[in-house]
Amino acid sequence: MGKRTYSAEYREEAVKMVIESGRPIAAIARDLGIKEGTLGNWVNRYRNEHPASEELNISDRARLKELEKEVRELRMERDFLKKSRSLLREGTMSEKYALVAAEKADPASPYRVVAMCAWLEVSTSGFYDHCNAEPSARALRRTKIISYVQAAYEVGRGTYGVRRVHAVLQRSTDPEVARVSENLVRAIMVELGLAGCQSRAYKTTTQPDPDPPTAPADLVGRDFTATVPGTKLVGDITYIRSWTGWLYLATVIDCCTREVIGWSMATHMRASLVCDAISMAVGNGKIEPDAIFHSDRGTQYTSAEFTSYLRGLDIRSSMGRRGQCWDNALAESFFASLKNELVYRTVFATQDRARRAVVEYIEVFYNRIRLHSGLGYKTPAQVAHSFLLNTVKAA
Repeated sequence: MGKRTYSAEYREEAVKMVIESGRPIAAIARDLGIKEGTLGNWVNRYRNEHPASEELNISDRARLKELEKEVRELRMERDFLKKSRSLLREGTMSEKYALVAAEKADPASPYRVVAMCAWLEVSTSGFYDHCNAEPSARALRRTKIISYVQAAYEVGRGTYGVRRVHAVLQRSTDPEVARVSENLVRAIMVELGLAGCQSRAYKTTTQPDPDPPTAPADLVGRDFTATVPGTKLVGDITYIRSWTGWLYLATVIDCCTREVIGWSMATHMRASLVCDAISMAVGNGKIEPDAIFHSDRGTQYTSAEFTSYLRGLDIRSSMGRRGQCWDNALAESFFASLKNELVYRTVFATQDRARRAVVEYIEVFYNRIRLHSGLGYKTPAQVAHSFLLNTVKAA
């Protein structure tokens, strides 16, 4: 693997993550897997080139702080009520008190007891009387497991189903939590009204070339596995809708690690879009010589520009049959996850907001946080890191 380089598009998106989120540079750099100093240099250069882009007058800043506080409080209430909606419908008083106690015991919980009691429509004094009573060992265990299930579900950003939540709990250092059965996780999730994202029907984005040149052979044959990263790749294009127009996303996915190693977004679907995605993957140092790149027969992938570009990079082109989405199932699977877990759950006011959200989903959540069933419930970053360690040990 070569030294990693970063495209201008990648640097711009990373900088805007820092500016628009307000989070520390160190935290964003850690999420993206890059050096803090590198990201800091990008941010400083951007601010020097755009001196007025982040300036607000005093009254605007005050109003912004008020709005941010209101939004935080509303989000806290919404998130808490989402956790407790089953209790609001038919939960007993003890169950409501148990939920408040579990949140109170969690150091990371942002909720105050008074607020939680008000949202659950129970008295604060009643809650403290309940706390002074001696709970049973079974009640304590269930309360703890409920808090772990809720935390695992939130780690998955509300997308995890029973199996992924169970996989998170199995990795707990607490033996009591690690031994929890899948059936108990399912029962608790039903009780709390938690459910994973459901898939939607497949839609075709790329259009087959009606008069293509001689198409490359299918070198993959629906076998989307690889023993070495960077040797077998798949790619495709999808669309993201916003109120200000369509945004098109091209990706490059490694069959070994399932990592999205290259991507590009634009307001067009020209061949340069897919060339830029390949360029990012190459710049990341994650493509081996004589690698296979597999796609459908969309006009972008059959174009002379893209074919020549792959040849110049010593990458072999592979294509599935016309009209057979299963011949590129791995790429379609990623887009299904992206749509179900982000796009269909979000309204994007602008193309810029859509771009920010997609970049964060790919680089932070999908590559580094989300557990993949096809990887034994590991993340792509974990699989890539394990392979690198094994390579170093073998050397």
